[in-house]
Amino acid sequence: MIYTAERAHEANPDERPVYARQLFAYEEVKRFIHGDVLEVGCGDAYGTKLLLPLADSYTAVDKFVSETISKLEGVDFRQMTIPPFEGIESDRFDVVISFQVIEHIQDDKAYMSEIHRVLKPGGKFIFTTPNRLMSLTRNPFHIREYIQSDYEQLCTKYTSFELKGVFGDEKAMDYYAKNKESVKAFTKFDVLNLQYRLPRWMLKIPYNIANAMNRKKLSEENADLTSGISTENYYLDDANESCLDFFCIATK
Repeated sequence: MIYTAERAHEANPDERPVYARQLFAYEEVKRFIHGDVLEVGCGDAYGTKLLLPLADSYTAVDKFVSETISKLEGVDFRQMTIPPFEGIESDRFDVVISFQVIEHIQDDKAYMSEIHRVLKPGGKFIFTTPNRLMSLTRNPFHIREYIQSDYEQLCTKYTSFELKGVFGDEKAMDYYAKNKESVKAFTKFDVLNLQYRLPRWMLKIPYNIANAMNRKKLSEENADLTSGISTENYYLDDANESCLDFFCIATK
């Protein structure tokens, strides 16, 4: 398992707002969980632990093996780089979830097609991804980011889809605003606009370092705000340009 700024850690107080925002999606998806479940991109498995008791069977896929997932009983863990989903049969799952993953996938159409393949007829695919219009800077770990109009093309194989958005309340958006100002302070030194001109692989380590420094700075300067943010400070509503993440529910 390698550390990146993409995977917020529960034990790190500097990452509490990011962790809460990611965990929120798992709490929201609980109402859909039943039968045979596949999670694509389980990471450190903090969401897996929450959903596992609700499923009849639980399969999890990730590129890396975390200590948590390797010890979690009742999970059929498959280490693989996707797509395709090698060794997973068609029409297998009632529900597939994949949070903050599609933006990392080179061939997003193949990814959507493979998930459609492994879903049972009538099954649901629930996924989240950042709203490009709310991103604070270029993220070199992301192949691409999406806007609301992209979902018509993403979900062409599905019978229907519902697009919701993850929003923050006043406290969460106060953190977002402070984060935005702090990121501006970091990126003002990029006078040559290298964050958009250099290849992604060159930017990953500097991005990780800058992210860690920025989150620590925000935590130290706004301790009460940072420590006080939980999943209760986020909510779902109809998607629009100001949502933080898209929350899509697609039906096969």
